[in-house]
Amino acid sequence: MSLRPFWTHPVLAGVGAAALAVLLALNLEVLYFGMEAPRLLASVLLADLVVVGAGILAATAVLRADRDSAAARHALDESEARLAAIVESAMDAIITVDATQHIVLFNRAAEQIFGCPRADALGSPVERFLPERFRAAHHEHVRRFGTDKLTARRMGDATTLSALRADGAEFPIEASISHAELDGRPYFTVILRDTTLRKQYEDTLRQQQQELRELSAQVLEAREEEKTLLARELHDELGQLLTALKMDVGWLRERLPPQAPDLGDKARQMGELLDQTVASVRRISADLRPLMLDDLGLADAAGWLVEDFARRSGIECRIDLAPREALDALERNLAVTLYRVLQESLTNVARHAGARRVWASLALADGEVRLEVEDDGRGIAPEDLAKSRSLGVKGMRERVRYLGGVFEAMRTARGGTRVRVSLPVTGAPARAAEAA
Repeated sequence: MSLRPFWTHPVLAGVGAAALAVLLALNLEVLYFGMEAPRLLASVLLADLVVVGAGILAATAVLRADRDSAAARHALDESEARLAAIVESAMDAIITVDATQHIVLFNRAAEQIFGCPRADALGSPVERFLPERFRAAHHEHVRRFGTDKLTARRMGDATTLSALRADGAEFPIEASISHAELDGRPYFTVILRDTTLRKQYEDTLRQQQQELRELSAQVLEAREEEKTLLARELHDELGQLLTALKMDVGWLRERLPPQAPDLGDKARQMGELLDQTVASVRRISADLRPLMLDDLGLADAAGWLVEDFARRSGIECRIDLAPREALDALERNLAVTLYRVLQESLTNVARHAGARRVWASLALADGEVRLEVEDDGRGIAPEDLAKSRSLGVKGMRERVRYLGGVFEAMRTARGGTRVRVSLPVTGAPARAAEAA
């Protein structure tokens, strides 16, 4: 920082010149009259001293003010340089436009993102970097933003914003806008980021998730097919063989000699064991795939499942069902999913809830079929849902999501657990359990 000589300062030079002119006139008058006017001589000498002292004070004040002004200008220059360096080094593109939406600031990152030199961008309308279909909406957005009290906001939906490179290529961005006034003139600054790579990663991840969901659905379909085949084989073939064997044991008991009571007791025990085996086969078959779901429909299958659960667990359980005709008219994949969710929910109640009562409902409304199961047990914790071994809950969620539905499991206000499922009646994929 350098200071100019004090005699080059315009104010100081003018005042000094005037003072010197007055002193020169007075001193010439003293020379003319000489010692004949001693009072005039004393006055002139005093005036000389006053003017010289005042000049020294004025010069000092002016120099101090000039030095302070130079320091302020230097600090301002340093601040502007720092700001310019920050803007230039920013990883995000920074673009500032005036009230007419012409570009007045275009940083280095903007040059790289848009492929446009700064000299070419400055002074041009910002709409050159917007796709044609977004230009009218952008102008309206900026206009409304300028009238709001907010000074900054996010621009639109980050997943739908797009920009245009200098070569005409369109790419996705996320952006925020702010506005400020300088000398009464509004300026709008947009900070934006190229999200091309992130969108590609998100699209890839979304596609992989969809592929995994479809693979999971195919696995579930295969399991349902295997369960159905095994259930029918157990019910039909093994059940028939056990029934025939039971009839043979009964025929044999009738023909045992009365004098061999031990043989009769053994035959009776064999018959009781066969009865238990037949009951076990029917229970296993029903657990694998209740044949009444295929033969009688969802309403009867759900009702039987609740009654069987109450009988086995000793937990009071009831279910409210929509009209039978409406439930039985559901597509098979929906019926299978609802039945499996109800079955898994009741199994979880028996294993983990410690409940005394269970309420269930199956209803249709607004184009959706809704299943709700609630108990009065100790309730499920959020960390339980996140456990890696919570395969039952994860399986239910994937079944429902694959059909375009919503699955919720939460703790109720009174402490129990509520499982809620909503499935669209129409438009759901018809692949899950198609062959089950």
